[in-house]
Amino acid sequence: MTYPLAPAGHRFGNPICGLAPYAAHEEYSRGRRFPEEPPNYRSEYQRDRDRIVHCGAFRRLEYKTQVFVNHEGDMFRTRLTHSLEVAQIGRSIARVLGLNEDLVEAVALAHDLGHTPFGHAGQEALNACMRQFGGFEHNFQSLRVVDELERRYAEFTGLNLTFETREGILKHCSLERARGLGELGDRFIKKRQPSLEAQLTNIADEIAYNNHDVDDGLRAGLITIEQLNEVALFREQLQDVRTRYPRLTDRRMIHEVVRRMINRQVSDLIETTKSSIVAAAPASCDEVRQFENRLVKFSDEMNTLHRELKQFLRKNLYTHYRVKRMTAKAAQVVTRLFEAFMTDPGLLPTDTARELRRLEHDHQEKGRALAIADYIAGMTDRYAIAEYERLFSPAHLT
Repeated sequence: MTYPLAPAGHRFGNPICGLAPYAAHEEYSRGRRFPEEPPNYRSEYQRDRDRIVHCGAFRRLEYKTQVFVNHEGDMFRTRLTHSLEVAQIGRSIARVLGLNEDLVEAVALAHDLGHTPFGHAGQEALNACMRQFGGFEHNFQSLRVVDELERRYAEFTGLNLTFETREGILKHCSLERARGLGELGDRFIKKRQPSLEAQLTNIADEIAYNNHDVDDGLRAGLITIEQLNEVALFREQLQDVRTRYPRLTDRRMIHEVVRRMINRQVSDLIETTKSSIVAAAPASCDEVRQFENRLVKFSDEMNTLHRELKQFLRKNLYTHYRVKRMTAKAAQVVTRLFEAFMTDPGLLPTDTARELRRLEHDHQEKGRALAIADYIAGMTDRYAIAEYERLFSPAHLT
């Protein structure tokens, strides 16, 4: 059950002035799961953002990989730097469209809280381990983190975020899980849309990781400028940069190209979304939720360019043999940890073992698996490697 928030117009720091009518206005929020007194000097969505920034799961993002395992180099992006980049891109777009920047920022900073160590390799391995228990979705796990796993407050479990932030975190959800989420799961069942802020953050996420994976891939030497010349979006910007700055060094040239790629996509997204909003003419955030199709989107031309870039990265970066070697090792770490803990829960740390017993009491074997998945998903790359070595390396017998 959710509780309405108090009217916010009189409070210092209220961000609603200048918001479009179709934006998420906090005075019309669907509230929090547990009632709280309104904040005095910040908005409700600012409170959400602050709780996210101060939680343990957010700090651990510093040591969770984006594409490259954390110890492979200090210059590669992590889940933390990625989340900050998504927030920056999202806020910039939200400001132009008259959307709620604070809500966009809160969703952006929380969207990867449930990611496993080792990126998608870790997620796929944990999903395989959890298949007979309903599977594992990092997106749903992010919601689980903010609703259940963060335990910092005396009066409630989780961070007790607003409905709108939780809605934005849950980008994807299976129908089975959606049926157990009440109002939050309705849109997946009814095939409806979330707020424009949630839609925006979803695309800002894609813009950030695709373009920054280009940067990291080039830095690591796994892809080359010559290969990227096959991709129209990159090629167009590269030609322009080389014409304007013929003596630019490679690193600076790459930075210049990547920032122009981002700018091109952001500009297209803004103009296309403006047109789609005018055509649909939603009068409120709730009206936005009734549409079957998203209003925040690229033009057809940019969508084609964006998809070409994604396909290039999938073919040339994410399946590069060096990345696959890393992901194979990562999958082994996650799988063996899960199997060891399922076979002997006595190997678990005290707090996790206590949670396991609580969940086992309610759900038996599924509860055991869920507690172990929570534990593994919360690990950083380096902690997972250390835990693996503690369990399986002969060097740790003494």
